[in-house]
Formats: sequence, C-alpha cells, structure tokens
Amino acid sequence: LVLPVLHVLTRHTWTGMQHLPRTGGVIIVPNHVSHFDPLVVAHWIYGIGRWPRFLGKASLWRIPVLGPFLRKVQQIPVERGSVEAVKSLDVLVDAIKQGGVVVIYPEGTTTRSPDLWPMRGKTGAARLALATGAPVIPLANWGAERIFDPRTNRLSLRPRTPVSVMAGPPIDLSRWQQAAPTRVVLDQMTDAIMHELNRMLGELRGEKPPAQLYDRSAPRARTAEDAG
Repeated sequence: LVLPVLHVLTRHTWTGMQHLPRTGGVIIVPNHVSHFDPLVVAHWIYGIGRWPRFLGKASLWRIPVLGPFLRKVQQIPVERGSVEAVKSLDVLVDAIKQGGVVVIYPEGTTTRSPDLWPMRGKTGAARLALATGAPVIPLANWGAERIFDPRTNRLSLRPRTPVSVMAGPPIDLSRWQQAAPTRVVLDQMTDAIMHELNRMLGELRGEKPPAQLYDRSAPRARTAEDAG
C-alpha cells in the first residue's frame, strides 16, 4: 500500500545500510522531524529486506478494521500509564526475542526545535536496550519535513521530493550493560543516543549541529502563519 505512494512522492538517498543486521532482534532509533518520516524510515528498513515494527497507541488496536490490520502487519501496541507501561515493555522484549526490528522514536514526538534538530529524548529505547542487550542502531533522516512540516502543518505532495536516511553503527552503550535501570542510568543512555543522532543529522544536513540538545519543555516557536 505504501511503497507505490513513496516511489511517486520521494526520491531517496540511503546510506549506512550495512549497519542493520540482516537477522536477529534490533532497536532502531530515528530522529523525528515530521509525521511523514515513519513512512520514510519504514521504506529504508523494508528496502534492506527486514520488516519494521513501530510502536503505536494501544487504543488504535481497538478501532474496527484498523486494529486487525495493525495486528496483521505486526505493529506493536503500547499502553499509556505507569502500570500498563511495564506490560508494554514486556511486549517489546518479546518482539526483540522473536528477532524483530523494533523502531522507537526516542523523542516520543516530532521535535519542537524551530530548526528541527533533535531534542532531549525519553528513556524507552534505553530501557529496552538494558532489558534485551539488542544493538541500538541510530538512524538520521532528513527531507520528510518538505512533505509535511510540523511547524506549519503544511502538506506538500510534490512528486520526487528528496529524502535522505543514514544509519550509523550500533551505539556503544557497553558502560551501562550491567547497570540497574535507574533514572540516572536511563537518562545517561538516552543522552548518548540523542547526541549521536544530533551529530549524524548534522552530517546528513551538511551543517554544524547545536552543541546542546533542544529543551523539550520549550514551547514551539510561533510562525508568521500562526500570528496571522
């Protein structure tokens, strides 16, 4: 369903494909510049011959037609709330043990940075990495914001929009391998993931990235359209 649309809408440049293991459980951590980039990321993973498994709000699985479809394509429901979050982690661990490619956006939402640089992440990917020992592959992407820009909510369906995806080698999280999943440990691991994504995105964009990750608590900058 998705590939014919992507072939029309995008002209892709893919690099770092050798860093995605061809078998076995793996955690993919992309930056999040647009609501459209999950399709770009999925295309990259599928193009290598693996099946991407994204996280989604569990309520979507209770919608007629959509819920059975999501189950059929092996996407992963995640419940909100402290008690249910523990159960969701078990589902993710099982997916990794089954050899799945699990995609977790560490930022949890599209970045609020006015220039679309990565912001400080949440700890889900770090928690899953500690629980499974699976490799964590950073995936920088750029260009999807030209199709849907979260800063303006503008959709552009211009054919052959350039999009780029670049993977890096597994992030070295070995110093925390035997650590307990305390808040400090999870924050340190998450910062290591996000700083690597920040560096890679700078390389992909041909720009110098900010030295500090964007503060997610800062409100998104108002645009001229918002003011109008």
